[in-house]
Amino acid sequence: MTINKKHPAVWVPTLYFSEGLPFVATSVVSVLMYKSLGLSDSEIAFFTTLIMWPWTLKPLWGPLLEMFKTKKHFVVATQFIGGAAFGILALTLPLDGFLQYSLVMFVIIAFNSATHDIAADGVYINSLSSREQAEYVGWQGAFYNVAKVLSQGALVYIAGVLELSIGVVEAWMIVMGLFGAILFLMALYHFKVLPTGGTSASVNSANEAFTTFAKVVKSFFSKKNILWGLAFIILFRTAEGQLTKIVPLFMRAARENNGLGLLTSDIGIAYGIFGAAAFVLGSIAGGYFVAKRGLKKSIFILAIIFNVPDLVYTYLAFTLPENFSIICTAISFEWFGYGFGFVGVILFMMQQIAPGPYKMAHYAFATAIMNLGFMIPSMISGFVSDYLGYQNFFVWVIIATIPSFLVAWFVPFNEAPSTTEIPLDRFKD
Repeated sequence: MTINKKHPAVWVPTLYFSEGLPFVATSVVSVLMYKSLGLSDSEIAFFTTLIMWPWTLKPLWGPLLEMFKTKKHFVVATQFIGGAAFGILALTLPLDGFLQYSLVMFVIIAFNSATHDIAADGVYINSLSSREQAEYVGWQGAFYNVAKVLSQGALVYIAGVLELSIGVVEAWMIVMGLFGAILFLMALYHFKVLPTGGTSASVNSANEAFTTFAKVVKSFFSKKNILWGLAFIILFRTAEGQLTKIVPLFMRAARENNGLGLLTSDIGIAYGIFGAAAFVLGSIAGGYFVAKRGLKKSIFILAIIFNVPDLVYTYLAFTLPENFSIICTAISFEWFGYGFGFVGVILFMMQQIAPGPYKMAHYAFATAIMNLGFMIPSMISGFVSDYLGYQNFFVWVIIATIPSFLVAWFVPFNEAPSTTEIPLDRFKD
């Protein structure tokens, strides 16, 4: 296998920036777009969670990517396709059936982006030595979060400004078009600089691919304490899954409807700049904390730091402060705790579930199952919020943190492995 050696600093940051952009656009920015376009909270939470399924299902078609072309081919192709899909999505927004058409495009974007993630991680694994992988994993997380800041911050801010000047539909057409243009530029850039990532000669047919896949699945569910492990990664994020879709809707809702009444541009600043920066700082701090104490001794503390800051939304819902700096401070506090505590579930999957003969495949399965546990609460959160109202909903979320504390307290730990392979999507949510 011949690998084109290019310096990792040339392509690792842009590769993971390109990975984060469509994910954040689909999971978060779509929520704000549909809110501006007049959908109800229950519709938005349900549909924008439904379109996230491809990131959970991606292990199902991952083996097939080993059979064709190079991994660079799939990365560049999916970036071009993603750019085109965002462009078509923008054109659907003025149509009468914009909801159905735009959701179809988001599903295409999600399947395409999930495929991009598999190929991108393959390029990273095959092009870098173990030492280089460890050195550049921080670059992954940093530039994945740069994509968050750009998507949730700058582009949402632009949408908010344009909503007031040229209209809601036109504003979001431009922003979705910008997402597409950025992916086109990334495709052109990676066509020039990305290493091939190699091709696999070990999988020669679909039957062979899925036979190997069956072995990976069987060995995964044969692991010691796997049911406890699955309970942990599913239940740890129960409350967070409900908050994710409702918080931006609460921030956007009018004050007469018990929301904060923020403009879309204000949310871009609060969420995309202060929140994203706090998340990065929390992640770094959480990593050092666990490195010093060890995961087993830290896990319950991480659960506390992960969940207790959710109280800020109960405070915001009952007080409805008009001071924007108070709102930004509250959001930063919660996102710091989110980043700090999220280290726990990522390291648990890395150290307790992934080790074995299929480390990367088992880590991919674990993240897929974790996303499933996150998506189900997200999907129903809009209906719960509509029924309870924002104030009672955030009180309910505090109650919903209890499973996280229980699994963090009772989950058994297997003997620590002697070596740990660093997973590729440690900073993804």
